[in-house]
Amino acid sequence: MIYDVLIIGAGPAGLTAGIYAARAGLTALLFEKKFAGGQLANTDLVENYPGIASISGVDFAMQMQAHAEEVGAKITSAEIFKIELLGDIKKIYTENEIYEAKTLILATGAIPRKLGLESELRLGGKGVSYCATCDGAFFRGRDAAVIGGGDTAAEDALYLSKIVNRVFMVHRRDKLRAQKFLADKIEKAENIEVVWDSQLKEIKGDAVVESIDVVNKNTNEIRNIPVSGCFIAVGILPESDFIKDLVEINDQGYILTSDNLETNIPGVFAAGDVRKKTLRQIVTATSDGAICVSSVEEYLNKL
Repeated sequence: MIYDVLIIGAGPAGLTAGIYAARAGLTALLFEKKFAGGQLANTDLVENYPGIASISGVDFAMQMQAHAEEVGAKITSAEIFKIELLGDIKKIYTENEIYEAKTLILATGAIPRKLGLESELRLGGKGVSYCATCDGAFFRGRDAAVIGGGDTAAEDALYLSKIVNRVFMVHRRDKLRAQKFLADKIEKAENIEVVWDSQLKEIKGDAVVESIDVVNKNTNEIRNIPVSGCFIAVGILPESDFIKDLVEINDQGYILTSDNLETNIPGVFAAGDVRKKTLRQIVTATSDGAICVSSVEEYLNKL
């Protein structure tokens, strides 16, 4: 079978593309190697999506998946090993099958950025985490650190403040990059201490995390903070390694697209956090998914 469109990734961008494709009567298939929802499923609370006052990330992801399946979108759990994009028919190779389609949407999203510390790698899963909503409960009643000062770091710190004893938020600047309403909440939280102008130097512990060393950028003073958990939230990296030699990307690894979200390969489109854009939010990801399917329809009509 040759599909009209194959969609790689079932986060908000991919699921929206699946919904629009199904409603347009296109034959479509979504690939997701982990779980539907992408980073949305790791978000504690969503408060900025129009029409939905407040919802947990997990619930929102489940609603999106249910909506997509209800209108006829098909989602398969498979890891992709190879992609062929040249020619009129695009091919995706999984362990057991080869899938063919006239068009392809890349909605692979992004993953948390790592600091690159030896101790970060050594203690991964032993107190070092990149997902507060996933692992926060393990540190109930103890102290934890959050590294970063953006929206994700602020959301993680606020979530952890409801579970752990005390949160130390380590930020390299003297002002949070997070949105004002999040920064205001951080300021009001009695059990969150922001460690300003500081960077993580080392995560200490033999079998598990026991403390962190942070260095003040202005004074070079090193402070040791006893914590059981260290949550790193210093940005994201696009999931583009497996296609970086197939489509055009920038120096940061984000896929470059035209206004209609087509890549440099005809019939191949990109949506969501994996593409170069000014704002990466759920609402912009869903918008990308819708635009991609509109562009897919136009491409198919020309064929």
